[in-house]
Amino acid sequence: MDNKRSWLKHSFGKRLNAIHSWNAWILLLLAITGIVLSIGAIRGDLGGFRVTLKELHIYLGVASILLIALYAPLLRKHWRQIRTQPSRRANLVFVLALLLGWGASGVVLWQFRHLPPAWNNTALLIHDLLTWVGVPYAVYHAISRSRWLKRQQRLDQAAAAAMARPPAAQPAAYAPAAASAADAAAERTAAQAVIDALKKSPITRASFLRLAAGLLLVIAVGPAFYRWIKGAFDTGGNDIAEVASQDGNRMIPPPTPLPDSAAVIGGGAQGNFRVYTVTDIPAFSSDTWQFAISGLVERPNVWNWEQFLALKRTVQVSDFHCVTGWSVNKCTWEGIPLKQMLAAAGVKPSAKYVKFYSGDKVYTDALSLDQADYDDVMVAVMLDGKPIPQQLGGPVRLIVPKMFAYKSVKWLQAIELIDKEHIGYWEQRGYDNDAWVWVPQEGV
Repeated sequence: MDNKRSWLKHSFGKRLNAIHSWNAWILLLLAITGIVLSIGAIRGDLGGFRVTLKELHIYLGVASILLIALYAPLLRKHWRQIRTQPSRRANLVFVLALLLGWGASGVVLWQFRHLPPAWNNTALLIHDLLTWVGVPYAVYHAISRSRWLKRQQRLDQAAAAAMARPPAAQPAAYAPAAASAADAAAERTAAQAVIDALKKSPITRASFLRLAAGLLLVIAVGPAFYRWIKGAFDTGGNDIAEVASQDGNRMIPPPTPLPDSAAVIGGGAQGNFRVYTVTDIPAFSSDTWQFAISGLVERPNVWNWEQFLALKRTVQVSDFHCVTGWSVNKCTWEGIPLKQMLAAAGVKPSAKYVKFYSGDKVYTDALSLDQADYDDVMVAVMLDGKPIPQQLGGPVRLIVPKMFAYKSVKWLQAIELIDKEHIGYWEQRGYDNDAWVWVPQEGV
């Protein structure tokens, strides 16, 4: 209560400046943590710290929303105060739109387990778009409102004012000896013309520095923003073709698609995959690649590439959901149903869990036998009628459509039946072992 009274005792200007300052620091920390979280290449290096960083990002986002609530009672007076300054009003509207958009989309991403995946995908797109626009704008705003630049502006204004003042009369002792009135008038006219030209100069030092800062930001951010926006709004699955063109796997022969797979019965993946990995992306060759199933089974087995391709495959259409908020919908997967492989191996009664090993020799995860028995859990070898690219987990990866993708182990090379629960790579680092995607209740 005392803190509230103390805050209300502050003048309007002090409260406004305090909110502006707090908001600037929070936005800076949000930008830093958000950018670090978005870099897929360092996910593995961050390990468990990534979960802590994500929680910090959420707390900072909540603090930003609270600041908006704190500012709301001041908005009306502030708006009236800047009624004669259209540029400041435009800046205020833009900043509030950014903050509200960031806040709303952030809340959806925070509560992703309780909302439909389509909401998360839209929220992530909005959150990323506002970040691409908002962070460079904040940097430009900080530069253009910096004390140093304001000092340059004051110097420019002082110089212009000095040039506009008429020259002081000189003492008679120092006056020119003799000059005709006509010469004096002509000289004054010429001098005034120079001053008028300088006063109409198209750009001051402060304006030039603002323009230079803006151009540098456009040059630095522009190409990356173009690539992002092209990928974000390209829902035709071209990203799959792009990563396939850089494929480092050498698997011969390639799998021959089944008719439904070749026809891409799902219509083509809608959306784009984001490439995440906890290790360097491994490459595989059919000369050395092997796949094994062992542990608590009656018939352990190991296959080379050609033998693996001879196993009976099926085709399914399912969505792919990442725990970070993005989804790729209507993927046409071709592969061996996991329950088919387990039935062929003969699961022993003592087995309780299915453990999966990635060919990167680091990543592991597990499902219970009940979870592994779902019809759509697949050991996949093809996506949209083509071999799964190396960057997307090929030549073989697990697909668990009803769970978030950290359960869908990439570069899958071994399955082991075990009797005790196994905690996977990301689960050890704070992710939920229960990775179910949101499922709507009946009637919703």
